[in-house]
Amino acid sequence: MPPKDPEVEQLKKELQEAIAKVQADQKTKADKTLAEVCSGVSDVSKIRASCKRMCKGHLNKVNSVHFAGDSRHLVSGSLDGKLIIWDIYTGNKTQIIPLLSAWVMSVAFSPSGNFVASGGMDNQCTVHDLNNRDSTGAAKIAREMMGYEGFLSSMRFLDDNNLITGSGDMKVIHWDVKTGKKVNEFFGHSGDVATMSLAPDQSCFVTGSVDRTIKVWDLRDTKTCKQTFWGHTSDVNSVCFHPSGVVVGSGSEDKTSRLWDLRSDQQVAEYKPPTANSGFTCCGLSSSGRYIMCGSDDNTVHFWDTLKATHQGTMQGHDNRITSLAVADSGIAIATSSWDMSVRVWGL
Repeated sequence: MPPKDPEVEQLKKELQEAIAKVQADQKTKADKTLAEVCSGVSDVSKIRASCKRMCKGHLNKVNSVHFAGDSRHLVSGSLDGKLIIWDIYTGNKTQIIPLLSAWVMSVAFSPSGNFVASGGMDNQCTVHDLNNRDSTGAAKIAREMMGYEGFLSSMRFLDDNNLITGSGDMKVIHWDVKTGKKVNEFFGHSGDVATMSLAPDQSCFVTGSVDRTIKVWDLRDTKTCKQTFWGHTSDVNSVCFHPSGVVVGSGSEDKTSRLWDLRSDQQVAEYKPPTANSGFTCCGLSSSGRYIMCGSDDNTVHFWDTLKATHQGTMQGHDNRITSLAVADSGIAIATSSWDMSVRVWGL
């Protein structure tokens, strides 16, 4: 191993001390936990989730799923080099899109349902137009965005013409899909950007990273990161905005899920499974915000009551690591993907 740089080590030490000081100051102002404040709130019923659709068609690990704005259509990306568009009402495939690279890590559906984006180890983002097909019947490539120095880990559409991507080069980029040009770049993470989520009003977004931090960015003021949350002790694999737009959920390799309040600028709840065997790979919040869900290395999805921090059950059915979780905008369905090569759609 190369020798450690004394200056770098000193900076790390100073940063850790500063973080510890901020967290200690926050704790002095947090007189009660969220669970204590909500102790008088009625309990929620135990989750009775069931698999409504078993979507089979991929021939390798499925790494990512995402719903269109209509809450009916779903895109999945797999290491078999294919994107599949599913109609979850029927369980049928509506399109199969072959990719130039099989190493897809992330997919995103535009809210309108007109475009899907994908990217991964090929270090580029590809956007397909679902309404424009080539001679083979596959959706045509509308735009390819290149210039990354790391893999594509996450992406979300603001609308048909605006896309935000996060990557292994620690950068977040806002793209104009029509021109293929960068609108803005966001710098701040000191490790791979692993995940992102858009606020309900799309005025800001949140990212999680292997640097163990969660950062909030404002699309109206792109000069600096607006907030940074510390607390996770390992990679932040997934983040999701609460429907209120003022709270963010997260799932981490450290075997915990947490809730962060943008107003008080700190963690307000922590969720742990009954037996902490595996790290969390993905997370999502119900449309009411009362439940937080996390997919895990243990092949199950765990549920908690966000207000009382009580474990409410699991969704079981996958035979391997769960890689991605998406909640339909309507709140009627939850989709999960797995290394078992399947996509499952769940109803509560």
